[in-house]
Amino acid sequence: MARHVDDAERRARLGIRHALAAPVADTLAAARAMTCLHATEPASVHLAAWARCGATRADVDTALYDDRSVVKQLAMRRTVFAFPRELLPAVWGSASARVAGQQVRRMAKEMESAGIATDGAAWAREHLDLVRRMIDDGPLTTAQVRLALPALDARVTRGTGAYRTDVAVAASVIVALAASGAIVRGDNDGGWKLSRPRWTSAEQWLGEPARALPEPEGYAALVTAWLRSFGPGTEADLVWWLGATKAAVRRALAAVEAVAVSLDGGATGWLLPDDVDPVPDPGPWAALLPALDPSTMGWKEREFHLGPHAGRVFDRNGNGGPAAWYAGRIVGVWCQQEDGRVEVLLVEDLPREARRALDARAEELTEWLGGDVVRSIYLSPLAREHLAAR
Repeated sequence: MARHVDDAERRARLGIRHALAAPVADTLAAARAMTCLHATEPASVHLAAWARCGATRADVDTALYDDRSVVKQLAMRRTVFAFPRELLPAVWGSASARVAGQQVRRMAKEMESAGIATDGAAWAREHLDLVRRMIDDGPLTTAQVRLALPALDARVTRGTGAYRTDVAVAASVIVALAASGAIVRGDNDGGWKLSRPRWTSAEQWLGEPARALPEPEGYAALVTAWLRSFGPGTEADLVWWLGATKAAVRRALAAVEAVAVSLDGGATGWLLPDDVDPVPDPGPWAALLPALDPSTMGWKEREFHLGPHAGRVFDRNGNGGPAAWYAGRIVGVWCQQEDGRVEVLLVEDLPREARRALDARAEELTEWLGGDVVRSIYLSPLAREHLAAR
């Protein structure tokens, strides 16, 4: 009979495995704890690391740009993550390869529909090769690529109605190359809150050839890491997180000999075979996590840590804003005033000691930010309402 893992134990696992109940040593350890850190918004890497190890902004930059132990990579669901360097071959061979293929096919169709090329696939191959060879000769920004190849200034239209937008072709080429692992985000020309990367060949940035694992091995390695960080999770969680097919997830679960457990609500979850023992409650802890943090977004089915608060924390597109956590649950959101002061907004009543713990974290984060204001585009609905009313 399958072991039962109730919601309370899942929250205990979250606190321990996500380095929130007790800090880890550094930025790399924080990234490993989470499998990867979200990096669509550049500041989120720094904020997520601070929450888990107390890293300074300089500490995080050292890991990203000097040690290069943590590397930004376009991967699952066409999203940028900061991975521990050792996971990159697995990512390149699985989730990133899937995104790269999707992007190349999309680019080929757009070139034809926009009248830029009669053979979109040939156009894509030619320009992917051109840009890759240019970046092999030395790091370039997207603006420098466009200047060198004026053909990439052409624009294609995406979306309809209010979502209609014109996108430069250069962006499609860069995205496809970044997803493939041919190029990576190197040194950043902007500050810690801006993304202005110098695109660099993966071999130059890492000092060794970029070799992707075969797809089955890549997915197995990613599923192993995810289960270590987020298990138990369901098949639906993994399909969503990986942006993969059910078939790929099922093969990976079989390859790692994942063990089925029952969850509250009747769903089947999965754990690694060496991770089936019960996990003790680490006691109460408080954390302030950035928008789209992996602890907030790591599962498709989030009721065990989110409860009824989705409409106050998540926007209509399913993006989780900066969140306040206590003892394994999202209990509120946080935002900043114009002077940089961090403010916690609760979505439920809490005991006095919980409120004090969250206020203490808000003071610590205010001091860490030093007056810098981070304006996430994924601000929670509750925070938007609160700031608009001031």
